[in-house]
Amino acid sequence: MRPLYVVKVGSATLDRVVIHAELAQLVARGARVLLVAGGAVGIERHYRSIGRPMPELRLPNGDAVRYCPPEEMAHLVDAYERVTLPAVEEGLREHGLTVFTAVAARGGLVTGRANRPLKAVSAAGKATVVRDHRAGVPEEVDTVRLNALLDTYDVVCLSAPVRDRDGGALLNVDADVLAAALSNALDADHLRLVTGTAGLLTDPSVPGSTLRHAHPGEAGRYAGGRMRQKVRAAELALAGAADVAITGPHTMADPAGWTRFWRTPAPEPELTLLGRAVGVPSVSGDEHELARYLLGWCAEHGIDAEIDEVGNLVATRGTGERRLLLLGHLDTVPYRWPVEWRDGELHGRGSVDAKGSLVNFLAVLASAEIPAGGQLRVVGAVEEEISSSKGAFHARDRYPADAVVIGEPSGSQKLTLGYFGLFKLRVTASVTSGHSAGLDAVSAPDALVRTLEDIRGAVEKEASDALSAVIDIRCEPGRESQRAIGILNFRIPPLADLAVLRAAALAQAGPGVEIEVLRATPGYAGGRSTSLVKVFTRAFGQAGIRPTYVVKKGTSDMNTLATTWRDVPMVAYGPGDSALDHTDEERIGADDYRTAHSVLTDAVARWFALEERSGS
Repeated sequence: MRPLYVVKVGSATLDRVVIHAELAQLVARGARVLLVAGGAVGIERHYRSIGRPMPELRLPNGDAVRYCPPEEMAHLVDAYERVTLPAVEEGLREHGLTVFTAVAARGGLVTGRANRPLKAVSAAGKATVVRDHRAGVPEEVDTVRLNALLDTYDVVCLSAPVRDRDGGALLNVDADVLAAALSNALDADHLRLVTGTAGLLTDPSVPGSTLRHAHPGEAGRYAGGRMRQKVRAAELALAGAADVAITGPHTMADPAGWTRFWRTPAPEPELTLLGRAVGVPSVSGDEHELARYLLGWCAEHGIDAEIDEVGNLVATRGTGERRLLLLGHLDTVPYRWPVEWRDGELHGRGSVDAKGSLVNFLAVLASAEIPAGGQLRVVGAVEEEISSSKGAFHARDRYPADAVVIGEPSGSQKLTLGYFGLFKLRVTASVTSGHSAGLDAVSAPDALVRTLEDIRGAVEKEASDALSAVIDIRCEPGRESQRAIGILNFRIPPLADLAVLRAAALAQAGPGVEIEVLRATPGYAGGRSTSLVKVFTRAFGQAGIRPTYVVKKGTSDMNTLATTWRDVPMVAYGPGDSALDHTDEERIGADDYRTAHSVLTDAVARWFALEERSGS
């Protein structure tokens, strides 16, 4: 699932080449990009070119707004279609991008509702009511057509105006508010409102006085002029699940110039990072924004950190030879919803699996006492939730350690000693096309289902504890033949022989049936006698906890490390109820998180102390 960025950029920023390069970088990372173009500069240029004065209205608060009576709307459209949008298209095509541009009213891509008559002040200083001002707010978005466009083009660029829902006439709308409406309607992952300042300034006379973080209702007192609309748009966008930021000056690349907007404050300061990490969407393949946010948090806390070649967050304290690795992951499964603290629980995708664990790791890293001969490293890996496990394989080959704690949830009072392995197959059945009513006719789906059952039987004969599930089926009809393709997933116990299972599965291939091994990761289970388990046991005891020790039937990055690491003690530990993994009820309790933090802090200190005594 490709992430969606909605990026609103004003005319002054579009005149600078840097923003086009930044948009190209988003596309290069695999994102879909919906650009919302502001038009102030382009409109001024167009009006000058046609020798037409640009009418304005003076508001009672002293602000001036563009006056848009019906006779001006065609000129506004011309300004976008002849000046702003062609310039956008040219700038992006110079980066090799395919671009679709249109005013949002075209074909009813966006429709809106007209505002009430506007109170204004006449040239003579008298209050007046303007009834023909064609301004409004966006209300409905043609998500089907826009998603089709986003899947076809590298960048889709829209601008005002929109179509009036009550008759199809044109309505001018604020571009920032339009971006917020599009973000919510399209369930965007990220919304960026790019401005000419370093985000929202608490003191406009001080360029570096950026308000770094804001919750609803907190930012308005700092906003004046055009910035009021940006703040309004940012808060409107919090109704969706995107992470929202006002960025600048004229760039998205410098986090020091960001004002981030968060939906809900944490009930206690020590829970702030947890809520914010969950508030940054990071579905597999879209981990960059979360990694970059956590990188900034590490810098603020004096932690040496980087984003490595594959996108992992790597944060380290200490340079000694006794190395403890805390390996979590950044990514989540798809589908998100607005993050919310409610009754002491944080509701949101990734709160359990596994941002609670990763944030706990970072908090412990920030506060731990690292001895002179020790090193504590946290890795937030990418792509744990998909078959590639790219981040964990890179960690396996790049970040050696003497012991490992994997960040996965089982609750603060359980310690996971191992995981089942993963054996994943793609099965393709092909048959000659023919009528299903023919004598002895066998369709491709028939052949596929039979083969899947044969494979299940053969594998389970060799590993009776294996768990299997068909996780995907699709059919591909053709003129001469038809194919049915299925993905068969096995969870296999730690002692299962993968070579034997592979041979048993592949033996089920035959005429018209192909079987491909997509993943073969062995299970792993460590004993309870390792030094790592012992320090956790003592930490549990110190906290008054009688722990439960489990081997889980899922698979984690522990399995990936175990493919080549030998005699390295490993456990998994993290807050959260694993029964809520990947569900729409995913949530984590503050008390469970605090307990896990206390236990892990104690266990890490005990491990370094034990290793120091062993080495002396």
